[in-house]
Amino acid sequence: MSKVGHESEEGDHDKVSPPRSDFRDAVAWTGLGVVTLIGSIRMDRLESQNINPVTIPGLLPGLLGLGMVLLGLVLALRSWRRGAFTLAEVPADPLHREQRKRVAIAIALCVGYSVVLIGHGLPFWLASSIYVTVSILVFRRISPNPAERGLPPRIIARALVIGVSASVITWLVFERLFLVRLP
Repeated sequence: MSKVGHESEEGDHDKVSPPRSDFRDAVAWTGLGVVTLIGSIRMDRLESQNINPVTIPGLLPGLLGLGMVLLGLVLALRSWRRGAFTLAEVPADPLHREQRKRVAIAIALCVGYSVVLIGHGLPFWLASSIYVTVSILVFRRISPNPAERGLPPRIIARALVIGVSASVITWLVFERLFLVRLP
């Protein structure tokens, strides 16, 4: 790749992702990684059952949390080097505002799923079916394309089939294949 092509790509990236925005994302990813890492450390190690340390329940979440922390710190360093605190804040254009809205909705749906639906008496497959179905319908309803915003019965039925299928398959894989009991 030529140097001019590389500069053009980097310049395009600068327009899409300003350094201060990257820094905010870095703080969020690092924070999420720390919370994940702490949660994995606090998980039961199952030592009383003579479980092999390589198979402890918190190992994979701990590694993922550590990875998020490390990559968040790399992103923070990169944004700092690109002038996150020296360059003026770039006002959000309509596309960025729409992206922020969609991310906020996704976060709200995930929090609703994990805090409200899981662990409060609903079987995993039912809670997950509700989450997947509602997510599909919500994101279809806020689609940038006005023709996709409608929710005719056929679309609702399709979302329901996808939601139930995804959750039942996930439940079966974890319960039957990995022998992990889900809430």
